[in-house]
Amino acid sequence: MFDMNFGDQSLSQQLKASGLAAAYEENLEKAAAFAADLSSSGLLPFARQAPDAPELADIATAATHIRAGFKHLIVLGTGGSSLGAQAAIAIARYLPDHIAGTNTQIHTPDSLCPFEMDRLFASLKPAETHVLAISKSGTTAETLAQLLACRAWLEQGAGTKDLGTHFTFVTEPGERPLRTYGEKLGSAILDHPTDVGGRFSVLTTVGMLPVAVAGLSPAKFRAGAQQVVQAFGANPAASPVVVGAALTHTLNQHKGVTQVLLMPYAEALRAFTRWHGQLWAESLGKDGLGTTPIRAVGPVDQHSQLQLFLDGPNDKFCTFITIPSLGKGPRIDAAEAKAYGLDYMAERTIGDTVTCQSRATQQTLRSKGRLVRELVIDSLNEENLGGLFVSFMLETVVMAHLMGVNAFDQPAVEDGKVLTREYLAALKG
Repeated sequence: MFDMNFGDQSLSQQLKASGLAAAYEENLEKAAAFAADLSSSGLLPFARQAPDAPELADIATAATHIRAGFKHLIVLGTGGSSLGAQAAIAIARYLPDHIAGTNTQIHTPDSLCPFEMDRLFASLKPAETHVLAISKSGTTAETLAQLLACRAWLEQGAGTKDLGTHFTFVTEPGERPLRTYGEKLGSAILDHPTDVGGRFSVLTTVGMLPVAVAGLSPAKFRAGAQQVVQAFGANPAASPVVVGAALTHTLNQHKGVTQVLLMPYAEALRAFTRWHGQLWAESLGKDGLGTTPIRAVGPVDQHSQLQLFLDGPNDKFCTFITIPSLGKGPRIDAAEAKAYGLDYMAERTIGDTVTCQSRATQQTLRSKGRLVRELVIDSLNEENLGGLFVSFMLETVVMAHLMGVNAFDQPAVEDGKVLTREYLAALKG
């Protein structure tokens, strides 16, 4: 599925040279013990999403309804209710075999922006549009605001006949505004698991329904995740999950590393970096502790952020994600290249260039004393992306354990939500 490496020198050699070997081994032992306890107790719910679970039938039914009747799907959700789905469906356009016959375009206006909503409504036809509203609590203000706006727009353009067929809802069971709204419309309502938080929900119905609409396979995403989970339980100390958490915590404790860089060399994983940013920041930023996630995509960010990574403060732990691409993509014509003094490009492919750029960037960072981890996935597909999702979720939970914080709450965020409701209620007119 994916391999982890640290360059020409082994990780142990680099840690020994940095004087971190003893501290790292202590953290690794703690992390591995915690991972073993998690595995023996059945793991956390987000890591138990089975590729043959009963809810996949409901997901398939809802996806078939949307794909058969609508050219457009608007996914309403913010944070974990949208970012995971965006990261998952981003690979669809790179896998043509999986999207044959899929004519439904997915729109994800996850940020509540009046100009974006106006633009979206102006570009779509109500009769051709379905709306999927997702909120674990059923009370997310941004999602409810968008939902009410979508309802009014649909009624104006498509009328009220069969209006309920234009909506699908995903929320927790019980009395909550979003569920009541869906029940009154007579729309399909799928359950958001009560034991999985939003930012950990990508492998649940939250992420897998958009995946199915995009023509991808929820079962394959989950099967890939299960491979990682099994390896995690079989040998925790060797798992990239445990090694990554132990290493990050050691660097934060002893080397002043306060930022974690995630830099895939694949455009298909750009949205994945946004998903990881929320997961890491909201899970670990507690009690004055935490490391700040940085998003970058290669090779483009070699020309925007790399100068800082190389010549700025040495306060970052760098993780690269690469996909073997030698020989992939268009090939540069030899005569054209040589005519302009670009002999080194002659007969090389775009994939050759990207591979060499990634290798050079990592090596340059290491030469500057930066610790760099590379995760190499063998191909771009649902299984591997599912594995990456669960790997980073588990790494986040293990990291939280080492830090001594709760990975699953976000108490500081709630204050802003309360004030927002108060300000809205106080508006005049």
